[in-house]
Amino acid sequence: MTALTSEQQTEFEAAAFRRLVQHLRDRPDVQNIDLMNLAGFCRNCLSNWYRDAAQVKGVDLSKDESREIVYGMPYEEWRNLHQAEASTQQKADFELNKPHK
Repeated sequence: MTALTSEQQTEFEAAAFRRLVQHLRDRPDVQNIDLMNLAGFCRNCLSNWYRDAAQVKGVDLSKDESREIVYGMPYEEWRNLHQAEASTQQKADFELNKPHK
């Protein structure tokens, strides 16, 4: 494996994160509940992880601010434009697979 410097690793991770966020923005048809059911995380999880990372560095981001970074718009606006009502099956799958805290 190619040895990476700490700076390269951070740069590449940041680029991959930006690409993931853009991919999710380009695919609003993919519902958060489907992401949760299939992958165990969703856009909201990603925004929470972003906020957690900021807080570790002493930067206070609100939940709404971190969500807007991931969604590319205010969360409520995204929900109104793109979020569909979850089906009975999606809800049942979520109950079986949801993370336990």
